[in-house]
Amino acid sequence: MSKSQVISIHPVTRIEGHARVDIHLDESGRVSDARVAISALRGFEQFVIGRPAEEIPRIVSRICGICPWMHHLAAVKAVDGCFGATPPPTGHLLRELCQVIAHIHDKILHFFFLAAPDFVLGPDGDYSVRNIMGLVRQEPELAARVARMRQLGQAMLTRFAGKSIHPVAGVAGGFSKPMLEAERRELAADAQVLLDFAAYALEYAKGSVFSRFRDEMQSLGAITTGFLGAVDAQGNLRLYDGLLRLMRPDGDFVDFPASDYERHLAEQVEPWSYAKMVYAKSWGEGFSLNPTAPMGVYRVNTLARLNVCGQIATPRAQAELEEFRAQFGRPAQGTLLYHWARLIELVYACERTVELLADERITDPLIRIPAEPKAGRGIGHVEAPRGTLIHDYATDDNGCITRANLIVGTTHNIAPMNMSVRQAASSLICDGEVSESILNRIEMAIRAYDP
Repeated sequence: MSKSQVISIHPVTRIEGHARVDIHLDESGRVSDARVAISALRGFEQFVIGRPAEEIPRIVSRICGICPWMHHLAAVKAVDGCFGATPPPTGHLLRELCQVIAHIHDKILHFFFLAAPDFVLGPDGDYSVRNIMGLVRQEPELAARVARMRQLGQAMLTRFAGKSIHPVAGVAGGFSKPMLEAERRELAADAQVLLDFAAYALEYAKGSVFSRFRDEMQSLGAITTGFLGAVDAQGNLRLYDGLLRLMRPDGDFVDFPASDYERHLAEQVEPWSYAKMVYAKSWGEGFSLNPTAPMGVYRVNTLARLNVCGQIATPRAQAELEEFRAQFGRPAQGTLLYHWARLIELVYACERTVELLADERITDPLIRIPAEPKAGRGIGHVEAPRGTLIHDYATDDNGCITRANLIVGTTHNIAPMNMSVRQAASSLICDGEVSESILNRIEMAIRAYDP
């Protein structure tokens, strides 16, 4: 090879969005750089300016068709803050119920529809069959059960909250409708079905997937970073509320409320990316993607949440967490371990759904308090499937939005995704020789983050 060249993977397949990878080779055919370009529309921060704040939770749910409930709930919590409205306990319980149910069908989608073809059909398989339809042909009974379970999760939201996509049920000051006892019993039965499936899915993956790819689970796209996720005051994993825990690569951590995020996190724009990048400002080292000495880089999403939490408050998920940590330590750094962590969280989300539906307060008719539009600032946070989601709004005296800042789950992971892709490309490409199998393995490093 006499001159440098660029190898592009465009589009990156089986992700929930659009991306391109550019791999730069030097004159000797070695990887000199690799970058992930994500076409992220940041316009919602401007679209909402001047709008009445109570409309915003219905607008921002359009940001993502896969996790609209997460944007809906982060927004409504931010509007609560702007208006100084504290929902009654049942209002929060109903919001959390919808959020964890949304986590269930999202995790089923990602693992089985997007990631599993690489493992079940093999990363070296022909790309024309290495997809969900190939999985259907090879494992028809499994695929049919997966489709039924994902549909069941969505149907639960539709039956109770009216919509599984583009929700409107969360309102400033609480929730829009109470839960009837008949609804509670029906949803509780469905939740048990999903919990049984989640336990089966994790055992299936441990026996038929993760055991076959044990080396790749820790080596492909391997990097060392810090982590960010939500915990309660006792250090339990939380998805709907809680403190944010920022953990350094050595395991040391600090907890802070989401309202203090600007003291700990900062946003960076690189000229080669449309997406913002976020780094740990409070570490005092700045931001750098230098592969030998990265600065300020942390990760979010399932692996991050399992690393930062002290424990999980539901029994089956806690047992799986203990097994996971016995094998990989804390914090676990292997990029493909995101998939294992994702299924542990699936078990937790199902267990938490069962718990919420067993809580006698869930059918209390007091679900909302009056919320008067006024000037204020509100910061709403939830843990989305793709990571920590922050909505930050300011309103004027009429309750209309004057400023908005959104930090979405994938934004936190842009920097580490670039690092993982570069590591994968550098370890797989020699003398400029590239195969379809190699390129797919590089894509696998991206799919682990579920961007």
